[in-house]
Amino acid sequence: MSFENPDDATLRALFDRVRSIAVVGLSPQPARPSYRVAQAMQRYGFRIVPVRPRVDAVLGEKAYASLADIPFRVDLVDVFRAAEHVPAIVDQCLALHLPAIWLQEGILADDALQRARAAGMIAVMDRCLLKEYVRLKTE
Repeated sequence: MSFENPDDATLRALFDRVRSIAVVGLSPQPARPSYRVAQAMQRYGFRIVPVRPRVDAVLGEKAYASLADIPFRVDLVDVFRAAEHVPAIVDQCLALHLPAIWLQEGILADDALQRARAAGMIAVMDRCLLKEYVRLKTE
C-alpha cells in the first residue's frame, strides 16, 4: 500500500485549524530552507516553535530539544530532518497525541506516516508547507 497525501480540502481545513507549528530541525541560519519556510509561516501569523537541541532560540522563539520538552500543545509538526529520523519523530507525536505531521520536500518515510495516519494523525509527505499554504490560500 503506497502513501497518498491528503486532498486539498483536508489541507485547507488543517491550515484553518493550525495556530502553532513545531519545526523539527529548524536551523538558526537564515540561508537554510527550514529557516526561510518557518520565517514565512511566522509572517503569515503562525506561532513557530523551534525544535533543535543546543540552540536557545530561532526567529525570536525559544527553542526546545525535543517535542516532549514543549510545555504546550502544538497543532502541527513540520519536519526538516532526514528520513531515518522520522520513525522516532512519529513515535513522539503519537505519545503526545499531536494531530498532524508534515514532512518537507524530499523526505520520504511511507511506513512511519502510514503508522501516524492509522493512529488518527493527518500526515503529509514530500511537500513544502509554505508552498502548499500559499497555493491553497491564494486560489
